[in-house]
Parts: sequence; structure tokens; C-alpha cells
Amino acid sequence: MQPLRIALAQIAPRLGLLDENLASHHALIAQARSGGAGLVVFPELGLTGYLLQDLAAEVAMRLDDPRLVELAAATAGDGPEAVSAIVSFVEESADHRLFIAVALLEDGRVRHVQRKLFLPTYGLFDERRFFAAGDLLRATPSRLGVGVGLSVCEDFWHLGVPQLLALDGAQLLVNVSSSPGRDLAALNEVGLGTATSWRTLLRTYAQLTTSFVVFVNRVGVDESISFWGGSEVIGPSGEAVFSAPLYDEGLYFADVDLGDVRRERIALPLLRDERLELAVRELGRIVSERAGQADDSTAEPGSPPGLDVAPR
Repeated sequence: MQPLRIALAQIAPRLGLLDENLASHHALIAQARSGGAGLVVFPELGLTGYLLQDLAAEVAMRLDDPRLVELAAATAGDGPEAVSAIVSFVEESADHRLFIAVALLEDGRVRHVQRKLFLPTYGLFDERRFFAAGDLLRATPSRLGVGVGLSVCEDFWHLGVPQLLALDGAQLLVNVSSSPGRDLAALNEVGLGTATSWRTLLRTYAQLTTSFVVFVNRVGVDESISFWGGSEVIGPSGEAVFSAPLYDEGLYFADVDLGDVRRERIALPLLRDERLELAVRELGRIVSERAGQADDSTAEPGSPPGLDVAPR
């Protein structure tokens, strides 16, 4: 399998300025292509900026929007001239719901779209006020020769997401993020608690799914919120292939050997040995028990909860 050069577009998008951000994406796709990249990855809401709030509807695009179609067309080419791009934007559905979405663009078209599944509403986050949550999770084949699994920021804080994507055929897990910098402390690995937490997650998921993990986080400031960058590529053994600097905007390149996935999965067959029937059965039990507990909440005070008497 041919080596793959990945371009990490660690950028500072302009808040609400869709046309300016589109122009920047076009320029960076061309720069990635000239640098020999087969894949360029942009951060969460790289086309719009993150803290949109009431601006979300103003910058939303349908999947047939001419501007998105034109951006997808920029990936077309013959042989080494072709490049795949992963971009993130506000998607408007046919029934006018708004989603935080990430799309794989290649061969001149929108190949796959993943909507953000988990919308944080804790701390400084208030995404559920403005966006709907996605309810499908799928890996997709790509021209890169491997399956690709897309996710958006908070999705990676739910451990089922990377595992399901890997089990569905992804060998390259891509998480696009707009992670604010929090927990400044000299005790942390890089002086930033957010970065330390993300680095732990990325290495753990890469090793447990025996997949390449690509994390692209934005930089810059939206409405006094600062974003820290620190984009990374992690190999299927959990070792870092490349780590971008904190806070610095730039287009960073990392070269990976996709054949490492095959070698690692043969040596450490964790995905092969997953017992999916066990997980499905026990998840069904947990859902059923939780539903029973909800029903019990309407019972009279002091009454015993429902008992599980099924054989084990």
C-alpha cells in the first residue's frame, strides 16, 4: 500500500464569514495538493467559525449548495493530482433542521457526511440550543484505499464512537474539533489540561481500535474563547506520528504507512476478538432495566423496584 501524506489545516476561521472561509479552504486544498498530500483535513466548523449561535441559520448550507459543490469539485484530478478533503460546516436538512456536519469530499463530489452525534451543554458549551443531534454513525470507503470514520469533537468523548467506526470498517479515524483551551496548569504534560486529556484519548483509541487517528483542532479566538490547536496523527500502535504546535496556525504535513494497520491488527487482533453478540445482549438488558427504573419512578413511595428474574 502506498504511503499517504496527510495535511492538517490547523486554521483560525472567521466567525460567520462563510465566503472568506470558503476561499481559504480552496487555497489550502491547492496548497495541500502541491505539497503532495492525498488528504487534507480541516477543523470543526472550519467553514463558519464555532461560536455561531443565532448566526447558524445564516451560514447553513444544504448538501446541494453550489458553494459546497464547487469546493468538492476542487478535489478532482487524475492520479496524484487528486486529493481528498474533510471539511466541516453547518448543514441544513430538507426539513430545516441545522446540524454540525463533517463531510468527506473526493473525486469532485461529496462522498460522505457525518452529523455530530453528541452536543455538549455543560460548562461553556450550549450547542443543543442551536443544533439538532445526528442519529446515524457509519464508516465509508474512500479513494485512499482504506475505510474512513468521521466524528466531530465531543463525539470522541464517548468511547463507543471510535469502536463502532472501526468495527464498521474504518482504518482511519478522523476527529475534527473546535476545542477551547481550559485548565492552564504547569502540572499538565504541556501546561494545558485540555491538551493532555485529548492526547490521552487519541492514543488510547488508536491502540484499542488498531487504527490511525487524525485529530485536527482549530486555533484563534471566537468571542473571547481561545482554541489551542495541537492537531495530531497517531499510529495504530498508539505512538504519535506527528504533533502540531499549540496555538500556531498553519498547514502541517504528516506521512503515514497505511500498511501499519494490517501489521498491527494481525499482531493485536482486538477487533477480531470483540464479542458483538455479548455487547448487543447486555446493552439490550441495560436499556430495558433503565426503562423499568423509569417506570418504577411513578410507583408509590416505598414500593420495591422491578426485579430481573431472567436466568443468567
